[in-house]
Amino acid sequence: MISARARILLWLLVVMTAALAAVAGTTRSILLRDLDHRVDRLLAQETREFANLYRQGVDPENGRPFSDPGRLLRVFLERQYADPDEELIGLVRQPDRGPTQLVQPRELTVSRPLQDDAAGRRAIFESGDRTGRLDRPSGDLRWAKVGIGAKEEPDAAAFVVAFHTEREREQVGDVFVIMLAISAVALALISAIGWAVAGRILAPVRLVGETAAQLTEQDLTRRIPVRGRADRDETAALAATFNAMLDRLERAFAAQRDFVDDAGHELRTPITIVRGHLELMGEDPAEREETLRLVTDELDRMTRIVEDLLLLAKAERPDFVSPEPVQLAELTADVFVKARTLGDRNWELSEVGDGEVRLDPQRVTQAMVQLAQNAVQHTARGGRIRVGSRVAGGHVELYVADGGPGVPPQDADLIFERFRRGTARRGSRGGGAGLGLAIVKAIAEGHRGRVALGPTEGGGATFTLILQGGL
Repeated sequence: MISARARILLWLLVVMTAALAAVAGTTRSILLRDLDHRVDRLLAQETREFANLYRQGVDPENGRPFSDPGRLLRVFLERQYADPDEELIGLVRQPDRGPTQLVQPRELTVSRPLQDDAAGRRAIFESGDRTGRLDRPSGDLRWAKVGIGAKEEPDAAAFVVAFHTEREREQVGDVFVIMLAISAVALALISAIGWAVAGRILAPVRLVGETAAQLTEQDLTRRIPVRGRADRDETAALAATFNAMLDRLERAFAAQRDFVDDAGHELRTPITIVRGHLELMGEDPAEREETLRLVTDELDRMTRIVEDLLLLAKAERPDFVSPEPVQLAELTADVFVKARTLGDRNWELSEVGDGEVRLDPQRVTQAMVQLAQNAVQHTARGGRIRVGSRVAGGHVELYVADGGPGVPPQDADLIFERFRRGTARRGSRGGGAGLGLAIVKAIAEGHRGRVALGPTEGGGATFTLILQGGL
C-alpha cells in the first residue's frame, strides 16, 4: 500500500506536470501565433510599399511613370533590403514560357530559396489569390504578391514577397524543448523538496501513530510536543487535539480505577460483616434471628449500592433522560408531597414556578427526593426544610434548603463525587455509600444543567438543580 507521504508527492507531481506541460504548450502556441502575425505584417508592409511605387512612382531615368513592368521591378528590388528569411522576387510573363524572374542581388540564408524553385514560382504567379502558403520539403513558405499590367493584360508581371518560416519555427521548437528540459529539472527539484516537506508535515501524524502504539492502560502519560499555534497550524491542532484526548483518557482511566477501588471498598465492608456474623452465629434462636436481621440489612445496603452504580453507569447513555412537557407547578407539588414523608421535619413549600417546561419528571423527582433525603439526614427532628421551584434566566431551578450545619467550603465539590462524603459529615447519624449526590449531579447534567450549592439564610445548605427546561 502506498504511504500517505508518497501519495501526497504523487499528486503534487501529477498537478505540477500538468501545469508545466500546459505552460510549455501555451507558450509554444503563443510564439507560433506571434510568428504568424509578424509574417503577416511583413508581407503586408512589403506589398504596400511596392503598390505605392506602382501607383505613384516615377522612373528615375526620365521622371515619368513606369511603363515597363520589368523596369519597375528592377528599380524597386534595387532599393530594398530583405530580412534573412525573406525573398523579394519580380516575375514577368514571357510568351510560350513560364514567368521570368528578377531577384534582389544578395546572398540568401535559406536552404531552399524560392528563386530556385520554378514550379513554386509558377504556382504563385498563376494563383488567383494575393496571399498564400506553400508546403515545401524544406518547410512552410508564406507569400504575397502584387500584380502588374495594363487593362488588356492585368497580370503581365507580379511582385512576390516570400517568407521562409522554417528557421523561426525551429527556434520556437528549441524554446519548447528548453522549457521541457527546465520543467523536468523543476519536477526533480519539486520531488526532492516535496518529499522533505511532506515528511515534515506528516511528522506529527507519524508521531501520533507511534505514541498511540506505545500507549497502554498503565501508561497514559506520553504526549506529543506541539510546535506552532493550534489556531493557525493544522498539524499543531492535530497534536493538541490528540494530547487533549489523552488527557481525557487518563482522567477516565484514573476515575475508573478510583471507582473500582471505592466500589470494592464499599462492598467489602458489608460482605465482611455478613461473613463474620454467619461464622459466629450460634444455635440460640434469638441470636440466629438477630444475625439474620443484620445480614439482611447489609444485603439490602449492598443491593442499594449496586442499583446506584447501575444508575450511574446508565447516566453515560444518551437516553438517560427522556424530556417531556410537564407543568412546573404540578411537578413541584408532587415532589413536596413525596419528600414530606421522608422524616418528621418542618416541611415548607416556599415557592412554586409556573409554566410548561420540558423535563424528565421521573429523573427530576428522583433527584429532588434524594436531596430531600440528604436534608433529612443532616437535620434534627422538627428542623426546617424548604422545597421550591422558579423560572429564571431561561432555565428552571428546583431547590431544597435545610437548616442543618451546612457544608464546609473544602467539601463543596468533593461531596458530588462518587463514594465521597466529605471530611465532615454535617452531624449525620447514618450514612450511605456516597452515591446520592453523584446521582443528582448526573441527572442535572443529563438535562444539560448543573447542581449549585449555597448557604441557607440563617444556617444550613441549599442545593439547587439548574436545568435547561426548554421553556
